[in-house]
Amino acid sequence: MKVSAAERHTRLFKEKARAHGFDFCGIARAGYLEEEAARLEAWLKKDMHGKMGYLANHFDKRLDPTKLVEGARSVVTFVYNYFPEKDLTEETGYKVAKYAYGKDYHHVIKGKLRQLADELRQEIGEFDGRVFVDSAPVMERAWAEKSGMGWIGKNSLLLNRQMGSFFFLAEFITDLEFVYDNPVGDYCGTCTRCMDACPTDAIPEPYVVDGSRCISYFTIELKAQEDIPGGMKGRFEDWIFGCDICQDVCPWNRFSKPHGEPSFAPHEGLEDMNKPAWEEITREVFNELFRGSAVKRAKLEGLQRNIRFVKGEEKENPAN
Repeated sequence: MKVSAAERHTRLFKEKARAHGFDFCGIARAGYLEEEAARLEAWLKKDMHGKMGYLANHFDKRLDPTKLVEGARSVVTFVYNYFPEKDLTEETGYKVAKYAYGKDYHHVIKGKLRQLADELRQEIGEFDGRVFVDSAPVMERAWAEKSGMGWIGKNSLLLNRQMGSFFFLAEFITDLEFVYDNPVGDYCGTCTRCMDACPTDAIPEPYVVDGSRCISYFTIELKAQEDIPGGMKGRFEDWIFGCDICQDVCPWNRFSKPHGEPSFAPHEGLEDMNKPAWEEITREVFNELFRGSAVKRAKLEGLQRNIRFVKGEEKENPAN
């Protein structure tokens, strides 16, 4: 029986994905995201992106992959686990989001995808395509949902029945044709644990996250010289870079299993950090602990501001 080009492409992409350590690979037909357009527009109009002005840029590109890759026919989504073997928040006093324990995922995963693409070109021949790892205006969760990788939960994250939500998403937009995957159902049911647990009320309604009230927004997106609103004082529960609360309480994350990626292992010194060590952190220690880490994005000054705020020492800003 003759195998079509679409079937061959599908088999090759999924085989290569597994070989490079990706847990899942799903594929959707490229097209304009009409439903997402209305939701994104409403979200932006409510200023839920806060000072993340880049989220309002390139509106059309976010919704139409053919504006990122001319002639795009398909969006391939890759899932890569980052759930750690040990939860450092139970030991270090102040808390850092699990995704930032090891090396910056942007570089790690993009490197894997570029190698994967090179290998595919050797087998298929030349084709147009670009890899994206949270590095361009791509609605990655929408595409992941369309390609059957899971469903978008009430905390706005992609949930997968086999592994929860502690994983990275990456995309390959290409002009190749595939056998496309089908979306799965929504399995959140009546659960509202993520909404109930959020200490800053950043999930005002199911499936809507007010980014301007999220702990991750305050501790990562706000520039180091900006003050965290005083109305948030006492709500951070010791989070100083990012936040995992809405994931930690999600029942689907009971299925999370430790990753096997050496690049995501935490620096050994990170496990030795306690509150006094965090409060006295020097530039030398910061540079050593977070060499090549996503935490560098906050800069030492931003991390110090976050620590002072969590301690209650930051000057108050009356804005909420």
